[in-house]
Amino acid sequence: MADEKKIPRRPLPNVKEPDTAPFWAGTREGELRYQRCDDCETIVFYPRHHCTNCLGRNLSWHVSKGEGTVYTYSVIRQAYHPFFRSKVPFAVAWIDLDEGPRVLSNLTGIEDPSNGVSIGQRVTVDWEEHEELSIPLFRPL
Repeated sequence: MADEKKIPRRPLPNVKEPDTAPFWAGTREGELRYQRCDDCETIVFYPRHHCTNCLGRNLSWHVSKGEGTVYTYSVIRQAYHPFFRSKVPFAVAWIDLDEGPRVLSNLTGIEDPSNGVSIGQRVTVDWEEHEELSIPLFRPL
């Protein structure tokens, strides 16, 4: 019996973590959720149990349309995790969503990340589906 080579799997977040569970539940529905403080109107991302401005706990969930602009990016040329080794080079970017949050994500749909990404580039969410959640990635508009 020949040794079967295992295909590396993407590391996934804990969907039962209390602060982020509603975010990951939304990804299953194709929703890119963020929080806003009902006391001071500060946008909060990544999800947590308190406002980063006033420390209040009156946070409400909102859904982004999933479009934004590349704030900055980096091209990854070496990966240590087995899942990402076959994907290099790839780009990781801070994305300013149109609704206000700044999120960190991979960029997809780019043949050459060294030349195919630019600051100010418009992008849209592109879901990578898994059993319990989807990972929000972004691709050029």
